[in-house]
Amino acid sequence: MTREEIAAVLAKPYAQQLLNGPEPARLAYVGLDGDPRAIPIGFWTSGEQILMATVPKSAKVAALRKNPKVALTIDTGAFPPKVLLLRGTADVELVDGVPEGYLVAGHKVMTDEQYPDWEAGVKGLYDQMAVITITLTWAKLLDFETTIPSAVEDLIKEKSAG
Repeated sequence: MTREEIAAVLAKPYAQQLLNGPEPARLAYVGLDGDPRAIPIGFWTSGEQILMATVPKSAKVAALRKNPKVALTIDTGAFPPKVLLLRGTADVELVDGVPEGYLVAGHKVMTDEQYPDWEAGVKGLYDQMAVITITLTWAKLLDFETTIPSAVEDLIKEKSAG
């Protein structure tokens, strides 16, 4: 998939709602033991990249350094569902302190009253963080209004043909 095709998916209004809303991403990767993992994680965006930050010694950091291929989903639980499916390659970088994007991502899921205490706690806890940057290689939006899974679309075509 080209960068332009990915950008076109990300620019759609439902994709923007998911990218800027409170829902976590669900990050799928392969653990060091070879078994798959899927975890909820806060995130922020920078252009066509998805970023997240975590404890430098976390298991996912070691696993992503060994095998950087990942998949993400950001979705709603409402009906009809809105689902942003993403694939890409992860790059991990250690940074001093707490990235501003991490603070912005955290603020998406709490009230303005909760935020100052959380921010102070986070800044007091982390001397360094590992920033995971996902460079996207594929993207698809399923909004169940204009787009549906291709297998469902094929089934509808089969049924209507006869």
